[in-house]
Amino acid sequence: MITLFDKLYKKSEQDLLDDLYNRLQKQEKTFVVTANPEVFMHSMHNEVLKKALLDPKTVVTPDGEGIVQAAKMLGFTPWGKIAGVDTVAKLLQHANEKQLSIYIYGSKQEVLDALQKKLQVQYPNLVLVGLKNGYTYQEKEVFEDMLQKQPDIVLVALGVPKQELSIYQYFPSFQKGIFVGVGGSLDVLSGVKKRAPKIWISCKLEWLYRLLKEPTRIKRFYNNHIKFILYIKKLAKEKK
Repeated sequence: MITLFDKLYKKSEQDLLDDLYNRLQKQEKTFVVTANPEVFMHSMHNEVLKKALLDPKTVVTPDGEGIVQAAKMLGFTPWGKIAGVDTVAKLLQHANEKQLSIYIYGSKQEVLDALQKKLQVQYPNLVLVGLKNGYTYQEKEVFEDMLQKQPDIVLVALGVPKQELSIYQYFPSFQKGIFVGVGGSLDVLSGVKKRAPKIWISCKLEWLYRLLKEPTRIKRFYNNHIKFILYIKKLAKEKK
C-alpha cells in the first residue's frame, strides 16, 4: 500500500484543477480516482484496481481526511483533503465556461432527473451528451455509446470499486477525456442529499455527519475505515 501513498496527489486543490483544465485543453486522456480509505482497502484484494491506481494516466487524489492522516503517519506530506464532490463541481463549472461535453453514467434515475434540472439552470452552456442510470442500462452499451460521442468529461457513479474498474476497462479505447469515479457526489450535486454543514467540514468531521445521517453505513465504515487505520498504524510501526 506504500506505493499508493507515494502516487497520491500531494499538491493543492487549485493545482489539481489547473492541471485538469490544461489536460482538457490538450485533450489529454486522464483517469481521476478520488481515493478514500475504501478505495485503498479494496486495492489490497483486487490486483486490477491496484494496477488502475498505479497507472501513469491515473491521478489519485486524497478524497477523505482518513487518507490525509494516514499519509502523514507514513511520512508523506499531502497538501490536504481534496473533496471529490468539489472537484466535480469545478469541472462542471469549467465545462460550462468552455462549452465542453459531458457524459454521466450511474446512480438512480431520480437522482439523474434532479441533477439534469440543476445542470440546465446552473450550467446552461454545458453540453450533456449522455445521462444513463446505473440500474436500467448495461455497462457495455453505455460505454459503446460514450465511445461514439467521445465526451470531454465522463462521470461514473457506480460505487467503489465498480466505477473504477469499469472506467479502467474501457479507458484504453478512448481518444480523450477526463474520467472520474464520483461515488455519491451526484446525490449531493443534484440536491437529493445534503452535504455536511461547513462547520463540520472545517472541523474535519464530514465523515461523522454522513455516518449519523446514514447509520446503515456503520458496518461498511468499520470494514473500510477502522480496519484501514489499524493497518496504517501497523505499517507506520514497521516503517520506523
